Amino acid sequence: RCPRPALPILRWLPRYSRAWLPLDLLAGLAVGLTTVPQALAYAELAGLPLQYGLYSSFMGCFIYCFLGTAKDVTLGPTAIMSLLVSSYAFHEPVYAVLLTFLSGCIQLAMGLLHLGFLLDFISCPVIKGFTSAASITISFNQIKNILGLQGIPRQFFLQVYETLQRIGETRAGDAVLGLTCLAALTGLRAMKSHLPQAAPAEPLGVRVSYLIVWISATARNALVVLFAGLVAYSFQVMGLQPFRLTGSIPQGLPAFRPPRFSLALPNGTVPFQSMVEDMGVGLAVVPLMGLLETIAIAKAFASQSGYRIDPNQELLALGVANVLSSFVSSYPITGSFGRTAVNAQSGVCTPAGGLVTGALVLLSLAYLTSLFYYIPKAALAAVIIAAVVPMFDAGIFRTLWRVKRLDLVPLCVTFLLCFWEVQYGIVAGVLVSGILLLYSIARPPVKVSEGAVLLVQPGSSLHFPAVEHLRDSVCSRALAASPPRSVILDCCHVSSIDYTVVVGLAELLQELRRHGLSLAFCGLKDPVLQVLLSADLEGFRHFPSWEEAELCVGAELGGSGAEPFTSTAEST
Repeated sequence: RCPRPALPILRWLPRYSRAWLPLDLLAGLAVGLTTVPQALAYAELAGLPLQYGLYSSFMGCFIYCFLGTAKDVTLGPTAIMSLLVSSYAFHEPVYAVLLTFLSGCIQLAMGLLHLGFLLDFISCPVIKGFTSAASITISFNQIKNILGLQGIPRQFFLQVYETLQRIGETRAGDAVLGLTCLAALTGLRAMKSHLPQAAPAEPLGVRVSYLIVWISATARNALVVLFAGLVAYSFQVMGLQPFRLTGSIPQGLPAFRPPRFSLALPNGTVPFQSMVEDMGVGLAVVPLMGLLETIAIAKAFASQSGYRIDPNQELLALGVANVLSSFVSSYPITGSFGRTAVNAQSGVCTPAGGLVTGALVLLSLAYLTSLFYYIPKAALAAVIIAAVVPMFDAGIFRTLWRVKRLDLVPLCVTFLLCFWEVQYGIVAGVLVSGILLLYSIARPPVKVSEGAVLLVQPGSSLHFPAVEHLRDSVCSRALAASPPRSVILDCCHVSSIDYTVVVGLAELLQELRRHGLSLAFCGLKDPVLQVLLSADLEGFRHFPSWEEAELCVGAELGGSGAEPFTSTAEST
């Protein structure tokens, strides 16, 4: 067999079919029409000038075409990443661009060192708690733009207080336009989800109608923003302006230059070290959440389409994309679920669709930024709210209550603390999940069956936190019995042990021997048996099965060893 090409683009480009071209063009165009208005809205959410949303939307499309392994994934700004950037970049573009570069370096290093497995320690309840809280936080953050309010603080609880206190200052024009745009986006989304597929045998008029409705629903963000812009422009011509507008956006492509490693201020310069200290835990949260979003989206759509992805290659692609994006003044990017869904539903065949999306963003930067002046902020707020509301998963609480109630603890901890600060919610959720995981390792289930001897069966592998628990379970039952009983340790479920466990077993052998009892092992797997033989434990005996061990121990006690086990207990 020929070796697999190291560069992912070489895996599909040599066999590229002419029939794929129109599908890739259509998908790239559909994603591009979604990307441009979302980029403007997400830059507003990140607290940056709006052009930075567009600067962040094209480089990832080009890089992923060469390095990505999932045909559906599109890279760019997202609502969650914008929320994190607003927390760690302090509404300062220099911080945001440097954060992009450093995040890319961290992601690149993780990909080269094959450290993607670290993401496995972020459990599903933590992710669901974070995304659900982010959905509420982001949506409420945009209420001020829907109502036309200014000077609202960023912290969630202060936001709620100030918004409710100043509700009487609502601008009628912004409120009416924002709610209208939100209703239109919701209606078009529902229309698309209930749109029946047009069969090839249908009349031409039916198929054309289906195509028109599908394009309208897919490009709903662009249509709504265009409609709002035309309304605002009409009022401007009449000499009235009831809306708060986006304002001027610099025209032209960003300069290709490295990020700045210091920030010049009127009263001095902030050096690189101070900037890194200011970003703090964001240098861990931002790259990890970016990786998590991208890999989760890639896996989800790959499983739907029936192909496999390479997680480490995805890390490399995202790392390179962020590093190079920082050279065009981008803030951190990651995989976008909404735009990836549009890409998949449009029938994209290869990552080449990203080239069309990137080109459309560049054309917008070069020629259309003057038209963005008239886009009302209420319309962009409606775009953001419509994009993030589906992220709230109310059903997860009911599902976990039914499946495993203990998982509600990290879910609720993450969900509630994310309203205070995002990083506190994520870190606390991961810590709680880790504690629950460690507790299950430290307290494995131990099944104890009573007969002529005690049959003790650990339910999982034994590691150093569990050895005291095992000793207590064995001694408390063996010595408390009347008369005291010898013990058979059935290790059929134990696949690994460590040195501390070996020491604990040696002490257990000695303690039972002091009371005139014996301890026999059975069902040892080869790796565990080799460790115990290497330790040269005094009095160590092992048997292939517990039946043979019971006969031998029973014979030593002067009995037949055939007495059946009469009771069973589970110790955890």
